[in-house]
Amino acid sequence: MKAIKRFAAVAFFAAVASGAAHAAGECPNNGVVRFGVEPYESSARMLPVYTDLAKLIGDKLGCKVELYITTSYNAEIEAMRNNKLEFAQFGPLGYVLAHQVAHAEAVATFANENGSPQNYYASIVTWPGSGVTTLADTAGKSFAYADPASTSGHLFPAYGLRKNGIDPDKGVKAIYAGSHTASFEALRNHKVVAGELNSEEISSARLHGEYDDKAYVTLWKSDPIPVDPMAVRGDLPAEFKTRLAKILSNLDLKELPEADQKFMAANATPALKTVPQNDAAYNQIRDLVSTLHIDLSKL
Repeated sequence: MKAIKRFAAVAFFAAVASGAAHAAGECPNNGVVRFGVEPYESSARMLPVYTDLAKLIGDKLGCKVELYITTSYNAEIEAMRNNKLEFAQFGPLGYVLAHQVAHAEAVATFANENGSPQNYYASIVTWPGSGVTTLADTAGKSFAYADPASTSGHLFPAYGLRKNGIDPDKGVKAIYAGSHTASFEALRNHKVVAGELNSEEISSARLHGEYDDKAYVTLWKSDPIPVDPMAVRGDLPAEFKTRLAKILSNLDLKELPEADQKFMAANATPALKTVPQNDAAYNQIRDLVSTLHIDLSKL
C-alpha cells in the first residue's frame, strides 16, 4: 500500500479531556485514546462537531480522547496501521482496507429512524446545459471523483461507469478532488462536466443552503450502501476494547449541542444515535472490489 500521506500530516488536532475518573492503567497508550476521522466534509465544518463528539465519548469512557481529522483517507488507515489510533470512523471502502492491513474491527455505526444501521447512496450527476444527458455521454468528458479510497466518491461511481461500458479510469478525464465537498464544488462551479455526488453530501449542502435540485441532473444512482463504521484497533486490551465497543454502539447524539445535532442529522444519522455493527455488513463492498478488480493495496 502506498503511504500517500504520513500521519504527521494531520490537518487538525484536538485534545479532549474526559471528566470521568478512570485510572490511566484502564486506558491504553498511557491513558490517552486517539480517535481518527476521515475528511468526508470540510475540516472547518467537522472540527467543532467531532471535538464535541470526542469529549462525549471520553466522558463515557473515562479516558482522555485526542481527536485527529486526517488529511486523507489513506492517512487515517496508515495511522491505525502504525498504532497511532485506538479507534476511528472510516468510510466503507476505507474500512475494508483498514480491516485488511490495520486490524480495524467494525463495532458500531449510525442509526436510521427505525433503529437499524443507516445507509446512503452514491450517484453520478451533471448539470443542465453541460451537453451530457445520459451516462454514455460522460465518455471522454471531465469527471470528478472524491478520493481514491472513497466508497461512494470513487468505488461505486466507477462501478456505475463500468456497468455502462465506460472505463472508469481511461474512459473519462478523471480528477480526484480530495473530498466529497471538493467534488461537489467542482460540479457546482461547472469545473467538470460530471462527477460523483452522494446522498450525505446532498444533505449537508441542503443544510448550508448550497443545494438546488434543479441545478443537477442525476445520470446514475447506486443501491443502498452501509454508512461509515466506527472501528477499534484489533490488538487493544480485551477488557478495554469491549468497554469502548459498548460505548461507541450506544451513543445518544442528542447529548451534543444543537448545532452538532443538525450536522450529524444531515451527514450521518437522522436518528441521532449509534447502533452495533459488524465486519460482515461490509461484504458487499468486498464483492464490488472483486467485481472491479481493485487492488486495495494500490489505493
